[in-house]
Amino acid sequence: MMEAASGGGRDADLETVHLLRQVTVELVLAQAEFARRNGMHGTDVRALICLLDAERAGTPATPGLLGAELGLNSAGTTAVIDRLERLGHVERVRDRADRRRVRLRVSAAAVALGESFFGPLIGGTVELLRGMDDTEAAAVRRFLSGVSELARKPAP
Repeated sequence: MMEAASGGGRDADLETVHLLRQVTVELVLAQAEFARRNGMHGTDVRALICLLDAERAGTPATPGLLGAELGLNSAGTTAVIDRLERLGHVERVRDRADRRRVRLRVSAAAVALGESFFGPLIGGTVELLRGMDDTEAAAVRRFLSGVSELARKPAP
């Protein structure tokens, strides 16, 4: 049996895969609980995450981008945006350069709501990373980036 570079072998590798699955399940459950408590669909929460990620990346958040990220058609995307707008979580804003174009902005209230729920998880995660040396933290980022890329590949 071939051992992994870390020396852990197949059992340790599978344990890591199972831990990642466990974390994924826990995060999905937390997301579902956040949606339930705030009268939202799971897709609404995913939409907010996509919009916040776009903002952090400096990417214009448009309905087209949101639909592509969520895998929704135009009607489905409009329904999500309408729900989030009714809840006060998202605003439609006209693009300054091209008034025909609509940008989406997550409201400060929605950001505060997310921080109040997910803040302890985010803070705890940051503390875990701060307890690692730079090499360990870089390995965690490399591993999670690689898994994320694998997960985006279409299933056979």
